[in-house]
Amino acid sequence: MVALGPILAIATFLVLGPLDQGQDATTLRVVILADFVYVLILAALVLQRVARMIAARRARSAGSRLHLRLTGVFAIVALVPTVLVAVFATITVNFGLEGWFSDRVQRVLGASLAAAEAYEEEQRVQLQIDTAALASYLDRARAERVFLSDGDLRQLLAQGQSSVQRGLREAYIVNANGDIRIRGERSYLFDFERPTPDQIAASEQGTPIVIEDWTNNEFRALVKLARHVDRYLYVSREVDGEILTLLDDTQETVQLFRQLESDRGQLLFDFGLLYIGFAVILIIASIWLGLWFAERLSRPVGRLAGAAQRVGAGDLDVKVPEQQGDDEIAMLGRLFNQMTRQLKAQREALLENTNQIERRRRLFDSVLGSVTAGVIGLDSRGRVDFMNRSATAMLALDGVTVSGRGIDEVVPEFEDLFDKLQGGLRDVAQQQVSLTRQGRQESLLVRIAKRLNREDRLEGYVVAFDDVTDLATAQRMAAWGDVARRIAHEIKNPLTPIQLSAERMKRKFGPRLGEDGPALVELSDVIIRQTADLRRIVDEFSKFARMPEPETAHLDLAQLVRDAVLLQQVAQPDVTFVTDISPDPVPADLDATLMGQALTNLLKNAGEAIESRQTGKTGDTRPGEIRVSLRNLGREAELTIADNGIGLPPDTAKLFEPYVTTRDKGTGLGLPIVRKIVEEHQGTLELRPAEPFTPDTPPGAAAVILLPTRPPDPEAATQVDASRPEPDITPPKKTATA
Repeated sequence: MVALGPILAIATFLVLGPLDQGQDATTLRVVILADFVYVLILAALVLQRVARMIAARRARSAGSRLHLRLTGVFAIVALVPTVLVAVFATITVNFGLEGWFSDRVQRVLGASLAAAEAYEEEQRVQLQIDTAALASYLDRARAERVFLSDGDLRQLLAQGQSSVQRGLREAYIVNANGDIRIRGERSYLFDFERPTPDQIAASEQGTPIVIEDWTNNEFRALVKLARHVDRYLYVSREVDGEILTLLDDTQETVQLFRQLESDRGQLLFDFGLLYIGFAVILIIASIWLGLWFAERLSRPVGRLAGAAQRVGAGDLDVKVPEQQGDDEIAMLGRLFNQMTRQLKAQREALLENTNQIERRRRLFDSVLGSVTAGVIGLDSRGRVDFMNRSATAMLALDGVTVSGRGIDEVVPEFEDLFDKLQGGLRDVAQQQVSLTRQGRQESLLVRIAKRLNREDRLEGYVVAFDDVTDLATAQRMAAWGDVARRIAHEIKNPLTPIQLSAERMKRKFGPRLGEDGPALVELSDVIIRQTADLRRIVDEFSKFARMPEPETAHLDLAQLVRDAVLLQQVAQPDVTFVTDISPDPVPADLDATLMGQALTNLLKNAGEAIESRQTGKTGDTRPGEIRVSLRNLGREAELTIADNGIGLPPDTAKLFEPYVTTRDKGTGLGLPIVRKIVEEHQGTLELRPAEPFTPDTPPGAAAVILLPTRPPDPEAATQVDASRPEPDITPPKKTATA
């Protein structure tokens, strides 16, 4: 059946083509009948196979889907070459038919169109040039003669018309309505074609427009006369009528070309129909062959597909029957069973490795999350892979997505150290880095190390850092304490002899010098005053260096704050104090003397900040105000001292360093002493910008102290240290209490 198909196709082609038996020939009818019977037999065979395939597919038998796909593959394999052969044959026939077309049609058509277009363009351009020259001639005449009558203009029009090289058939001067005002030579009324309003409007631009009139074999041109009011030059020229004959020939040639083209398509259709019949026979035969062959392959492959599906579901104990033989299907069954055994062993090993990796990952996460140092992992290009909780907290990156971003973008302060490690030969780089987060300056000890694999190739980097701000501060405080002790020891001893000597010179030699006596007295007073200032500075250093241990007692913090405010109200009468202190006792273990000194220093600093603002260059003379509030938070008390003074500098951390001050006369030891006192009481001191007391005013400064409290003692009332006398001071009337 497969071999009979090409034979019938060749016989059909020979009968229709070279043998040319005609439509009534017996041979032609026999061949067509044989083709029809052949197609029916093939179709029956194919339908039988398709019915069996559909039944197997509905029953979901093994190999039914593969059976369907193989059938489709055979159909496509038969269809594609057949279509390609048909297309190639059609193209070949098309090339053969190209020789049937004469080049005369194309030459005549091209030459006729080219001649018509060239003639038309030449007439158009020449008429525009002549019209523009005649209009320019009339405009120059108007410019030379102001009073120019219509009779004179007619003579000028006739002269200009006759002077044109190729001659003009007619020449008129019309107005904006198209009415004739002046006629030239041989310009008769019955030959006049009135211009349309659109044509008159188009000629307003000063460029001649050309009007084609193939009916009268003439071209007309219209242009506005620039120097004449409401006058337009309207001329015509006769064109050759043979151009129309040329166009008719062109049209006839086109009709001939279309007729030949139509015949060629019919011939190509006949050949295509023959090729399609051959392709149908070949495709049907190929489908039948594919159905037969696919059935032999589908059954073992179907069993493999079902077993593979069970393997995909996790059942690695499945096996397929192994067939005898050395072909690929038999080998595939044996290899499949071998594969399932290996997969089962590998899965057990992978599960064990996964459990170990998960245990190590949990241990790694637990360790990184527990360490107080910050740890950042980078890839080989410096992008963040992971970051532990300590690093996120120290860098104030809570809620910020950092994965995949560069270290120079996440922490720009680490960029220099990272570049140094990349450009150097060492595997580790370490440096102390200062950075500011949320208004607080921190000192970090940063260490960056390269992360290498087993082949010593770079995999990434590990950044480890720790906050050494408190350690650095403690070291500086210890160093300043040592310096303060040395200064107090080296300077304080000579101060007393210097002061006594200056006072003795003033008393003994002042009266004896006569006229120079006042000068000696004045100079002695200078020595005495400067000695007193030095003694005051040395005393401050001594207090800072020899801060005593606090002797705590059960006291009321609220009463201590009230006493300190009362003292400063008298010392600073120009400042308004606003207090918000709970009337209930706030019990705490305090040293009354040291805590009173700390509160006094903070209140004095607030008043001096207000004075600096009022006497500064800004000219801000707003009244000074200090607000003191004390809140009992349960286990700790929060004391806030806020002012509307000059405010805080950008770096508030340096204010707690010794000998750092923003005032001209300050020693820079007040805040360090206060902080040391608060820390000795297990508390904290923080400086922050204060909320503006009034709208549209700059913020001042606020000192916030947190001190631990103790539960109230029901047996003994909270009392102030008996060694400290009660102040007998009347507050000024301007004090406001909230």
